[in-house]
Amino acid sequence: MGVGMSSGRRRGIGVGGGHGSSSGMLPLLALQVLLEYGRAGASRPPVTAALIAANALVYLRPGALDTFLPPLSRVAFNPHLIIQYGDMTRFFLSAFYHLSETHFFYNMTSLLWKGIQLETSVGSVEFASMIAALLGLSQGITLLLSKGLLLFGNETAYYDQYAVGFSGVLFGMKIVLNAWSDDYVFLHGMVIPAKYAAWAELLLIQAFIPGTSFIGHLGGILAGLSYLWLKRSYSGPDPLALLISGIANVVSWPVKFAQRLLRSGRRQGSRVGRRASRETDQGMWRCSACTYDNSSSADICEMCNSTREDPAFPQRQHLQAGGDSALSVDEIRRRRLQRFDR
Repeated sequence: MGVGMSSGRRRGIGVGGGHGSSSGMLPLLALQVLLEYGRAGASRPPVTAALIAANALVYLRPGALDTFLPPLSRVAFNPHLIIQYGDMTRFFLSAFYHLSETHFFYNMTSLLWKGIQLETSVGSVEFASMIAALLGLSQGITLLLSKGLLLFGNETAYYDQYAVGFSGVLFGMKIVLNAWSDDYVFLHGMVIPAKYAAWAELLLIQAFIPGTSFIGHLGGILAGLSYLWLKRSYSGPDPLALLISGIANVVSWPVKFAQRLLRSGRRQGSRVGRRASRETDQGMWRCSACTYDNSSSADICEMCNSTREDPAFPQRQHLQAGGDSALSVDEIRRRRLQRFDR
């Protein structure tokens, strides 16, 4: 979920608009993205890039987007407002908003690293399906946890906490990424198995940054575990992945159609060129005496006046009086000279 924000009960948040101050982290993030996507042989996963771009546009709010996008106070995740009023804007959009440049930078850096690995491993369609599932699961589980705490008398998580950020999805991605890993990670002086890194990070973040949403991060971890359980339990095709693939096919159909037309035109042009070349070759005949190429309409060589010897055409008798059809080398040379002296 991200950094949690607390205010007076039911009072909302007085935060909105754009972000004026900058600590220089945005250029550093841009440099990291360029290094990952610009190096030779990079896989350049498109869904990860699109997610980072979407979060950046929401955070920076350039131009007309500043008036089009709702303010942060209108989208911050609050379980009471979502359940009481069915506010789906808070349910979905809160994940794409961030409180500060530091908050945005660390979340996007984590998304860049995890997203490239997961999308390269499972493919763009499956990865997009995973992100959509983790977003819905993490937000939904956070609602259930907050409501459960309310039943036990803890009203703070349900009424007073407002939270934004992509961290819930990122915790779920970490669970999926390390689910079958046998590696170990070094985390704040501790060496722990990678599959438990998300749990350790949950506790460490809460200890060192008390303002974060513990329930939101826990919801992300449980969302990742739920996603893995659903993938193992359901052996059929992923309906969400099929839907995303279908939408992608519809959107890309005009481009693919134009590419097919261009390829078809090139093939037809190539066939016409080859046919014209064959017709050109068939429209000539080569003299067997002097090897001069003559037009098919002529039966006498234009160079040495020899008779055409082509079995595909009937021979015409152009024998000169008292002469033989077989010409000597001297006769061919003499006739060539006569030809150029005309």
